[in-house]
Amino acid sequence: MSFGLPGALPSPRTPDPFTAPTLRWGVMGTGWIADRFVRAVKESTGQVIAAVSSRSIERSRSFADHHEIVRAYGSYEELVEDPAIDVVYVALNHNAHHAGAMLALKAGKHVVIEKPLALNAQEATEIAEVAAARGLFCVEALWTFFLPKLDIVRRLLEDDVLGEVRTVIADNGEYFRPDHRIFRADLAGGPLLDLGTYPVSLATWVLGEIASVKASGQAHPAGVNGQAGALLTDRFGNQGVVHTTLLSNTPTAAVLCGTRGTLTMQGPFYHPGALALSHPDGSGSIFFDEERIAHGALFWEAAEAARCIGAGLLESPLRPLADSISMLRVMDEMRRQCGIAFAGEDFEQP
Repeated sequence: MSFGLPGALPSPRTPDPFTAPTLRWGVMGTGWIADRFVRAVKESTGQVIAAVSSRSIERSRSFADHHEIVRAYGSYEELVEDPAIDVVYVALNHNAHHAGAMLALKAGKHVVIEKPLALNAQEATEIAEVAAARGLFCVEALWTFFLPKLDIVRRLLEDDVLGEVRTVIADNGEYFRPDHRIFRADLAGGPLLDLGTYPVSLATWVLGEIASVKASGQAHPAGVNGQAGALLTDRFGNQGVVHTTLLSNTPTAAVLCGTRGTLTMQGPFYHPGALALSHPDGSGSIFFDEERIAHGALFWEAAEAARCIGAGLLESPLRPLADSISMLRVMDEMRRQCGIAFAGEDFEQP
């Protein structure tokens, strides 16, 4: 193809999920994401969902009956003390990720923690340190990084197909019903942790260490942040423009703009979907697409965790803990500049 672009996009290297070693999973939480995770894992992997827990035995039993899970517990302590559990999926509210992960790690369980890893970089660092000290696997379940589509992006970056990426533009805005937990200040509500993790993680992954952050936010009448945006700059001056909002729907697309090529990730860019690679002048596009199964693709993160645990790894090379902490460090600074504080948070913002 002209302009030095490849004749086709590379194929993803993502292994068949059924080839991952079979582990016995305990699910901590019975909410929306736990439901999607369990459905996806049961349908598309050989993993075993062995138990579920919540603070209510009635909720746990209802969830277990719905998903045909053998054991249901009315406390998180019972789950992590179950000797038949190999790995715990922490699917609690954001402000409980740290406590849930620490409980599981101290009980000797590997952990897969729903994104973000914790409320802030300090909590995330504590989780990473405890996991390493105890020789246990730990990963942030930011599902995008485990999708086949993202491995194509990874290969394009590794092979320098885009050249130097000068600009990353990523956005994620969504409408929510007024009774959604995202409007609850006591649950670390607002768009940043639910939605903003996607654009910020993409920008920090592509650009690397961020040298400066310039952020702005707008409040929501419910008492949480309504939207936030930031300009992220690396030490070379390359920029990431990120935005998240719960005030309206937005395109939820992302673009990586390099000196040799531009990669467009159609919205929602963090779901399974389409990629388009073109010359910087917009010509000569080549495409990739995949089935739009949305959160039905959550199984990829479970298969990766099982594969890593089976190989004796303590982290996933697809989403190292240092990347999760780096993302939270940038989000901490965005929050400082926007005046976003979470209830009960025990840390000093940078």
